[in-house]
Parts: sequence; C-alpha cells; structure tokens
Amino acid sequence: MFEKLPKTGKETLDWTWAQYEPYVQELLSRELNAGNINPWMKDWTRVYELLGDVYNRLYVQHTLNTTDEEIEKRYLGFVEHVNPPAQIAEQKLKEKLLASGLEPEGFELPLKRMRVAADIFREKNVALQVEETKLATEYDKIIGAQTVMWDGKEITVEQLLPYFQSVDRSVREKAWRLRMERKLQDRQALNDLWVKFLEVRLKMAENADEPDFRALRWKQFSRFDYLPEDCEEFHNTIEEVVVPAVQRMNERRRQQLKFDKLRPWDFGNDALGREPLRPFENASDLDAKCEAIFNHVDPKLGDYFAHMRRNDLLDLPNRKGKAPGGYCTAYPAERVPFIFMNAVGIHDDVQTLLHEAGHAFHVYETAHLPYYQQGEYGAEVAEVASMSMELLAAPYLTKDKGGFYTTQEAARARIEHLENALVFWPYMAVVDAFQHWVYTHPNEAADPANCDKKWGELWSRFKPGVDWSGLEDIRITGWQRKLHIFQVPFYYVDYGLAQLGAAQVWANSMRDQAGAVAAYRKALALGGTVSIPQFFNAADAEFKFDSGTMRGIVDLIEEQVNELEQV
Repeated sequence: MFEKLPKTGKETLDWTWAQYEPYVQELLSRELNAGNINPWMKDWTRVYELLGDVYNRLYVQHTLNTTDEEIEKRYLGFVEHVNPPAQIAEQKLKEKLLASGLEPEGFELPLKRMRVAADIFREKNVALQVEETKLATEYDKIIGAQTVMWDGKEITVEQLLPYFQSVDRSVREKAWRLRMERKLQDRQALNDLWVKFLEVRLKMAENADEPDFRALRWKQFSRFDYLPEDCEEFHNTIEEVVVPAVQRMNERRRQQLKFDKLRPWDFGNDALGREPLRPFENASDLDAKCEAIFNHVDPKLGDYFAHMRRNDLLDLPNRKGKAPGGYCTAYPAERVPFIFMNAVGIHDDVQTLLHEAGHAFHVYETAHLPYYQQGEYGAEVAEVASMSMELLAAPYLTKDKGGFYTTQEAARARIEHLENALVFWPYMAVVDAFQHWVYTHPNEAADPANCDKKWGELWSRFKPGVDWSGLEDIRITGWQRKLHIFQVPFYYVDYGLAQLGAAQVWANSMRDQAGAVAAYRKALALGGTVSIPQFFNAADAEFKFDSGTMRGIVDLIEEQVNELEQV
C-alpha cells in the first residue's frame, strides 16, 4: 500500500490525519523481525518524510506572507489537527522498535536519541507544542508588520539596514533610532507574548517530570556530548579571550573614525570613510554570483545550488509582510532544501546566502541515508555546515571568479566577516547566558522588567566599550529583538560552538583548500549517525571550547585581518 503514497507534499497539503492514519496502523500491526526491519523502517520513513514535507511547505508559505489569513489558517490547521495525532502515533512506532530489540544498520545514535525522546514524551505536551507554535506565529506577525516612513515612503525596518552603512554619521543615527523606536512600540506586546511563552514551557517541563525547562531542552536536543556547565565554561572563555580582542578592534575603529566615543550606530559603516559595499542589484544577481562562487569551492556544490535555482527553491528579497530573518528548511519527501531570507542589497545578504547554502548542501549530502531519523542532527553539527561555507567561499568573492567584488573590495568584505566572527561570540554569550538564567530563575523571568535588568547586566559583561547614554530602554530590551529567545530556546549556543569548528575547517583550507572541502563534505554526509566529536573529527577539527583552543583561533583571525588590511 505504501507505493500509493505521493512523492511530494505538494500533493497532500490539504490531507487530514485520516488519510495518513491507515499507513501508520499498518506499520503498527506488522510483525517485526530481523528479516523485515529494513523495509519497515523505509515505510516509516516514507510516511513521516511526507508529513514533514507538508509541514515545512505550509510553514514556508506562511513566512513568505504573514498577512495572508488563508495560508495561516492552513498552516495552523496542520499544526492543530494533523501534527498532534502524528506525534502520538510516532511515539507508538518508536516504542514498537525499541521493544523489538532490533537495531537497523547505522542506527546506534538515532536509537539513543529515540530512547531519550520516548522517556520525555508526554501526550499532554503535544497540545502545549501547538500553543507554542501559535505563539511563534504571533511573534512573526508582530515583527513582520514593523514598518517606518523614510523619505516619505513606507518601508520595512529591515530595509533601513543599508542606511546603517552610510558614511554620514547623522544618516546612520537617524536610521538606527527610527528602527529601534519602531521596535520599542511593540515592547508591551512582546512582553505579554513572552509571559505566555514562558508559561507554556514551564508546564512542558513539569509534565515531563524534569526539574526545569533547561533540563527538558537538553534532552529534546539530544545533547549527549556537553552539559550546561560546559556552556558556562564557554561563556568564561569568551569573556577571557574574545572580549579583549573585540575591545582592541573597537579601539582601532574609534581612532580611525576620530571619535571620542563609539555609539551603537558607529559599526555598520566603513571606518575609513569608504562608501558601503553594494554587491548586487537584485536577488537574481545575488544567487547567480553565489552559484559561480560555489562552483569554485567544489563543482558538486555548484551543481546543488544550480538545482535550487532551477526548481524555485529560493526566496531571497525582503518585502512587507514577509517574516523576519533567514533560514534553510527541507522538503523531506523530495530530499531537497529551501532557502528563505530578506535580502536588501548589502554584504550581509551575501554572507547570509553563503551561510544558508551550507545548510542546503547538508540536505543534499545526507539524501543517501535510508531512514529519516539518520538525517536528524543537532545544530552544533548543522551550523558547522553553514559557517564553514561562509569561510570556504571567501577566497572566491572577486569578480574574476564570477563573484561580487574587486580584489580590494573582497579583502574589505573578508575583514568585515572575520571581525564580525569575533563580535558574534560575545553577543552569543549574552543570548545564551540570558536563557540559562531565564529557565533556572523562571519566577524572576516571568516579569519582563527582570529580563530587561538581566540583559543589561550581561551586556555590560560581554559588550563593554560603547556609549549607550540616553538609550537605556533600547539597550536593555535587546532580548526582545532576538528571535531565537522567543522561538527556539537554547538554540543559539550552537552557533558559537559551531563557529569554533568552522574556524578550524577554515584554518585547514588555508593549507589545503581541496582537502578541507573534501573533509567537510565527508562530515556532512554522516548526518546524524555519529556524535558531535566524531563529526568534528571527520571534518578534521576538534570539539573543544577551552581558552587555549579559542586563543589560537582569535590569534589567527587577528593575523588574517592584518594581512588583508595590506591589500
């Protein structure tokens, strides 16, 4: 009967659970033994890849236009009426596999994840997950509706970002203040939403018999290779090694700009007074040049990206009503990726597409794995794929390689990227430390005023040296502007850990570009079949975040910035 299943979720966007249920019931009724375990697993995969495909397509449609009520209705209809019974049924399938004692080939780690997931599964949490998804949709709608008037024209707050790069300090300040003041208008709405998010998550942890939501989240993310205490060590490492490096960088910038103090709007512009980089005219120009770059990194990666361009698997430009941010998701039934972003014509857009393409390549490289559970991996692994690609692509940004820039412009872009890598770690530490505090002090965090206070304390610890006088309300509400805090709690540290891995891949590429790319692709192809340290080792890197490892990377970044400045 499974051969009757559609090959893509496009054909089943309006299916009800009743149309999926017979397939699941057949799986549950089938007797399992060593001779039929592999076909059974493949049939399970077909059903749940199709379910995941439909969910992702509906989610994509919603984020492309958050103002379309019909699309929102279809998306939330799946979330409310298909996803819950699908999760409950899948729990029964997991229990059947675990009870059989059978282990499909290449399934040791997925089985470990499955045991943990079975341990924390509670049917009453399914309804709470629906509620959490609805709250995330509300967050998208609030942010997606943020527009301002600029030169007599209504634009999104994201479309102000190019003005942050102006050589005219007054223009930067005007754009920065306008953007932040518009965001502050939603302060109360986001505070109210935050309290609802927190209530739902605390109830989930209670239902799962976990001491707090952090403990639950660690199990949900299958974090077997490091503990919350290791994150605290990571924060301390960043404070010890990276914060001083950023302060050195900022002091050099202050001197170049000839300012007494740096203000928050003094970071998007070029410190030497050069006009902003404008790498492309439109989205088709952006993706065409990125395809050329990927062909230089590795022809197979170029083929992957060309496939995305041919098959409408990209939606790049910013527009009113589009959800914020950028992401790469997948259509599992077809085993292809989809990239969403909000390009406005600045260099950050180039970096975003290179980053998301790394995720897309991960989808292609794992397509050979027979069971969908083998393609499930933590963000510590996923973000190595994306952050490494930003760095591996860097040598090919020049026009002679089909890219965006002259040699001098490319050097400038690479300096900006490397400096942003340094700046990112302290910001990541603020976001991660804030979330550790929230979910270990939930009674305090239930009052948004305490969240403001804690964010301000962490900002002072990790982000010193900038004059925020007269801007205190904007400074302390920074947590409201971080999507991950609302929608994907505890995800953000993964970026910081992955950047350590990506930096090692990059260091390898400076000695042997082809060898580094080959190791990178080899690691991606492993999917979720190996541990984080094993994945890092396959990429010729180490999963370590001590001060010695970090210092070596920071030294390399500073050396490379100095060399590129000579160009």
